[in-house]
Amino acid sequence: MEKNSLVPITSNPLNPEVKIFGFEEVELSLNINRVSYSLKLEPRVTLLDALREKLGLMGTKKACDRGECGACTVLVNNRRINSCMTLAVMHIDNEITTIEGLAQDGKLHPMQTAFITHDAFQCGYCTSGQILSAVGMILEESPISEAEIREKMSGNLCRCGAYPNIIAAIQDVLEEMENAAI
Repeated sequence: MEKNSLVPITSNPLNPEVKIFGFEEVELSLNINRVSYSLKLEPRVTLLDALREKLGLMGTKKACDRGECGACTVLVNNRRINSCMTLAVMHIDNEITTIEGLAQDGKLHPMQTAFITHDAFQCGYCTSGQILSAVGMILEESPISEAEIREKMSGNLCRCGAYPNIIAAIQDVLEEMENAAI
């Protein structure tokens, strides 16, 4: 092998033709909000940048760009992740949900409605990440106490301090789910 030749950084085990080399753009397909998008991206493009800059899905916010604030939270296969900390090429064949895809058939998701009802936002910058993190938390494993909600939501920061209202909104959705199951 030559000294400066490129070797695969990674490949998709489900599609071995997709090999990722250096900085050359690669063609890939991402399933976002129940729609498949074909893109040409450099392998180093984060999922956050692909969503915002390539697809124009601006609901996912870019804040710290270091995985510390949660403003960029999206769901990947119903699990919450910080989209600034993962590469887009890592999510071929995954189901990605952004805030734009949470509402269905023109009806807001119950968590979105609860955030509005409880005024669980002030400036609104962290709101999409907070909502998706709350939905993901419930899908992963519903919390059973306020303390558990606070702990599981601790990766999402709100500089305005809307935490009491965020907790109230989440508790409202959990209560509705419990009442619907009865």
